[in-house]
Amino acid sequence: MSETALIVGAGAGLSASLARLFSANGMKVALAARDIDKLTELAVETGALTQSCDVADKTSVANLFTWMDGALGSPDIVVFNASKRARGPIVDLDPDEVLAATTVTCHGAFLVAQQAAKRMLTAGHGTILLTGASAGVKGYPQSAPFAMGKFGLRGLAQSMARELHPQNVHIGHFVIDGGIRTTNDQRQEPGEDKLLDPDAIAESYLQFHRQPRSSWAWEIELRPWTETF
Repeated sequence: MSETALIVGAGAGLSASLARLFSANGMKVALAARDIDKLTELAVETGALTQSCDVADKTSVANLFTWMDGALGSPDIVVFNASKRARGPIVDLDPDEVLAATTVTCHGAFLVAQQAAKRMLTAGHGTILLTGASAGVKGYPQSAPFAMGKFGLRGLAQSMARELHPQNVHIGHFVIDGGIRTTNDQRQEPGEDKLLDPDAIAESYLQFHRQPRSSWAWEIELRPWTETF
């Protein structure tokens, strides 16, 4: 029986690479985002289903998983890729914008993970993967809201891993420590590999999902070979 995958916060880049890889490996894929019009081509390419979801809204997230139950069944793997930023000096940041950013990046992850965990505990297995960043292990100037969200995301993952690993639900947090290459990216010359290849990141996600449970990890840091910090 084929596995099912749900990618939340889907778009171009890493999410697209994951959708292609999962589909190529025989998984049935669902993509969720606030704006699903941007997913049309990817859905056609991968055979994925799409569903609108606002991860900041608990009802929207609950409805997403109810839809998933009927469309593809309980997911075997759920990937949370959503995030929101607010930048600026700490004294100038708009508190409402900071709340909105942390709500998507951290609380949204909790809402998605909670719904996923309920189903995976019932099924007796599953994998939940949360996409973090270097901001989740070190704060940067004028980027406090992003650090707040990503530090919280990492704490969520670690707590869930300690709770759910003994119940056969695999939790993964990925520290993406560097820029992710985009189509026609001008930030590097061909062959330099200064940026993370989204297809290579996707391979790491799939390998993580397939880890033998006798040696499960809960966190992996991925960075380009040229990274110096």
